[in-house]
Amino acid sequence: MKNYLERVGNTPVINLTDKLFYDLNVFIKLEFFNPTGSVKDRAANYILNKILSNGEINKDTIIIESSSGNFGIALASYCKLLGLKFYCVIDPNITYTNELLIRKLSTETYMVREPDKNGGYLLERIKKVKQLLKENKNSYWVNQYGNPYNAEAYYMTLSKELCNEVKPIDYIFIGVSSCGTITGVSRRVKKVYPNAKIIAVDIIGSVIFGGESRKRYIPGIGSSMQPDNLKSAQIDEVIQVSEEETIRACNYLLKEHQIFVGGSSGSVVAAIHNYFIGKETRNLNVAAIFADRGDRYSTTIYNEEWCMKIFPNMYKGETV
Repeated sequence: MKNYLERVGNTPVINLTDKLFYDLNVFIKLEFFNPTGSVKDRAANYILNKILSNGEINKDTIIIESSSGNFGIALASYCKLLGLKFYCVIDPNITYTNELLIRKLSTETYMVREPDKNGGYLLERIKKVKQLLKENKNSYWVNQYGNPYNAEAYYMTLSKELCNEVKPIDYIFIGVSSCGTITGVSRRVKKVYPNAKIIAVDIIGSVIFGGESRKRYIPGIGSSMQPDNLKSAQIDEVIQVSEEETIRACNYLLKEHQIFVGGSSGSVVAAIHNYFIGKETRNLNVAAIFADRGDRYSTTIYNEEWCMKIFPNMYKGETV
């Protein structure tokens, strides 16, 4: 092994005991132990090596993607490792740390500043991607929302590890955005444990499952479009949580367990707690994925001034 980026995968699992989880056996896959700090390392590494090996790209191909953070950082890093040029399209909602890393690691970075019809920026970012593809003939759009290799990456890696580490899996809770993770993981988990319940965790304001669109502030969970990847997912139920619940859960994890994680992880914790209220929980094995670490959210989720500005009522005696 010549580079630490090659140490992607085989992340640790912890059995997290907390009053929020009732009598459940909750097993958390800590994906922030991947080299660049998120579950997205798996897809970036897998997709780039796949398209290089099968001849879809060559060493002169420009890799292009739209990203709010983790996937952009992962792609930029693995493109550097492989000697590929990388163009990343971002928007004003990106956190300071994510923007800093993407700009430092990418060949070119493009900021889209006009919101789309849903009040977000995703559709405008994709429009910019398509423009760049036209302008650069030898280019490849990774397209995390529609590329089947995205789901394949998680089917071949993350889900295989989970099925070997948690026996059996009765439930698994997965935050959704591009839906590559839940698609790949759900297909293998259902194959190994047919009775397992796959629970998609979404954020209020996301339109992935047909909800009403509204402005969202936390990247990495939810979407203003329905990803094509979702068509192949095997999902049993969907549970939505609010961004306020997400923030409280993240801060709770840091205070009570010294686990410093990003927004989708807090959403998953809130979803597990909400889902099992009033249900029998004894002897159930619940798996969950903590997708990234919290340092990239230090100016938002973990910044009380920011939280109070966006959600002025969230600290008024409420619990997770």
